[in-house]
Amino acid sequence: MATDRNTQAPRASTRKAGSAKREESVAGAMWEWTKSILIGFLIFVVIRTFLIQTFTIISGSMEDTLLIGDFLVLSKSAYGATIPYTDVRLPGYSEPKRNDIVVFRSHHQEPEIDLVKRLVGMPGDTLSMTDGVLYLNGKAVDEPYVKHTDVGYDGGDPSMEWQKSHLVDSVRAEPYYPTRDNWGPVVVPAGSYFMMGDNREQSLDSRYWGFVPRSDMMGRAVGLYFSYDRAAIGGLPFFGHIRWNRIGDRLH
Repeated sequence: MATDRNTQAPRASTRKAGSAKREESVAGAMWEWTKSILIGFLIFVVIRTFLIQTFTIISGSMEDTLLIGDFLVLSKSAYGATIPYTDVRLPGYSEPKRNDIVVFRSHHQEPEIDLVKRLVGMPGDTLSMTDGVLYLNGKAVDEPYVKHTDVGYDGGDPSMEWQKSHLVDSVRAEPYYPTRDNWGPVVVPAGSYFMMGDNREQSLDSRYWGFVPRSDMMGRAVGLYFSYDRAAIGGLPFFGHIRWNRIGDRLH
């Protein structure tokens, strides 16, 4: 009997050692899995904060360049991303330029929202519009991307009164009644930009609420990674409404 007890003890010890190793293995695997998740999340935060961000188009103010249901990619590194909770902006690989499609924070709505428009006026530019034609420094601008949907009505708006303080000297002394299609000439101040929607009669833009400061720019829209026509009828649900021909398009 004594011999039997002596032979059982090593077996029990072996089982305990094996169980401990399995527990260590499980704990190690869980730690590696947790580290992978944390590293992946950190990479996602860095990319979204400093490099790229995605947006969904929910209005028709940029048609036909951007359609409702387009999903666009924004390059935050183009103009330099802002460090969160600070006013510090990192260097970008480019500067804003005329005809860029820009996403910016608008402080003219409650609550504040992010808007996407085309940059049509640089600091120092003189802009005006006559019968719906945009003039830059006295010359009509060729705008093949512009869409006109309501040429019969040209209404004024009290919100356009801000333009009076930015008019050229020759116009300031005269009565000034700006309308949607007839306004200016106004001079874009330093550090600011003039934004307009491509769908001119359906866009609330700088004509109404003024210039966009450089600090409010979030980045340049560079392309589409998906597009979905939510208003489409018929076809397979969802997949039948995907605009396959727009996926991967570069914006210009």
